Amino acid sequence: MSGLIMENIRHAFGESQILKSVSLVAESGKLTCLLGPSGCGKTTLLRLAAGLETIQHGCIKLREKLVAHSEQGLCLAPEKRGIGLMFQDYALFPHLNVFDNIAFGLPELTTERRDWIEKSLVRLGISKHRNSFPHVLSGGQQQRVALLRALAPQPEILLLDEPFSGLDVTRRAQIREETLTFLKECDVAVLMVTHDPDEAMFMADHIVIMKSGKVVQAGTPVQIYFHPATAFVAELFGEMNHFEGIVKNGQVETPLGAYSIPSVPDDQKAKVLVRMEGIQISMGHNKTAHQDKHLTFGHIHEVYLLGRSSHLHVHVPGPDNSDEVILHVRVPGVLKPEFDAAVTVWTDEKQVFVFGVDDTDT
Repeated sequence: MSGLIMENIRHAFGESQILKSVSLVAESGKLTCLLGPSGCGKTTLLRLAAGLETIQHGCIKLREKLVAHSEQGLCLAPEKRGIGLMFQDYALFPHLNVFDNIAFGLPELTTERRDWIEKSLVRLGISKHRNSFPHVLSGGQQQRVALLRALAPQPEILLLDEPFSGLDVTRRAQIREETLTFLKECDVAVLMVTHDPDEAMFMADHIVIMKSGKVVQAGTPVQIYFHPATAFVAELFGEMNHFEGIVKNGQVETPLGAYSIPSVPDDQKAKVLVRMEGIQISMGHNKTAHQDKHLTFGHIHEVYLLGRSSHLHVHVPGPDNSDEVILHVRVPGVLKPEFDAAVTVWTDEKQVFVFGVDDTDT
């Protein structure tokens, strides 16, 4: 069942068109991520869903119930929508303790809701802070209090605006995982705004990618990672090696071989993007290795150790043995080759994406 449906949403602030015919669905029991750069319209869309902005064009449904419709002049107040909203800065009340902050939005503190709060405090590991005030809590503890406050009234949909952005990087991954597990137990539809692609990949059942007020792609994390619709989407999920060339016989030549692009006519430009981890290497020049792959031979000139992986600069000949090209390669673990060490290079074609040049900025 659909928890939230937004159809053909357009919104402007003055002369600036922020949202341009945006539609999305957030399923009940699923976490949907709105992902995109700052200023693309994510938070405005969230505020429209919450009722904090008056709808200008389009309609919004919660659990099939119409809560906003521009042509009907309908725009229910936030408190009548059955939503929970967690702000980026948590917005806890400084004069209320943890328990009272969580219970604040309840019309009545029933025994059932009191028990839920007490059990949830234990579940999230903050029960000892039940009577503490926000200023003595860590960022992670404040985040969990804000989450429980948003969930306490049993909303039909939970809206999260950059819920982990204020957390220390060393704790962020742990709190993200704890939050995801807890939300799945709550079985609520969740719409979460983030600008962090790794966070979206980790958290989401469904990702909606926005750019300049439009949805450019929507799908599961696996669909979007392995089948990006545009170069913009592909580049969100990791650093890329970029190559451009002219299409000949339905293919474009690169230093790593020729790649098919039947959608682009011959004599037109095409762009090839290869993820850093999509470039595979073995030490030495071995012409018989991986005979099913196009092999390129190069030399390692730079190595940057990143702890869990190593970032290499590999120099290979350009197409038709033209000037050398520098490949950026990421390999797992620590690699310490000699300067100018010879390597054999090939690609994992699942990590190679080819686009017409006109598609790259969509």
